[in-house]
Amino acid sequence: MDPDFFSIIMQNSDFYSDAHLVVAAIRVLTHRNSTPPSMDEVCQIISFSLERGNLICKKLKEIGIVDVVEGGFGTRFFIKNHLKIEEISRDKKEDKLGEALKEFQNSKKDFTREIESFQAKQAKKQKDLFVELEEKLKKESDK
Repeated sequence: MDPDFFSIIMQNSDFYSDAHLVVAAIRVLTHRNSTPPSMDEVCQIISFSLERGNLICKKLKEIGIVDVVEGGFGTRFFIKNHLKIEEISRDKKEDKLGEALKEFQNSKKDFTREIESFQAKQAKKQKDLFVELEEKLKKESDK
């Protein structure tokens, strides 16, 4: 296959597609090895990092699509109910990091505005105080 094909697939990846890949990998590895696969085997066959695979499998377990069994031979994955994949939203890849970054930047801007407003109020108070002190000194010097 063309190497660009895989990069195109990965760019258009979303949780729905990732769920299908993981479940298919579990099914193929179970058939090939006659034993449920480990996370390392699943990630290796679909070229996912262990972190990404663990995150996806954790979500799949919460939904009830896969089951995770820990035993003497390590952690193994079983397909529990593959039909629940169709309940997953088919939206594009969620850009939660981008949204969080924008939210942080907006809150930082708001905070900066508050600081500038506070500094302006303090400068006005200080100016008013100096004017008041100057007037008192003039009155006392006139006496």
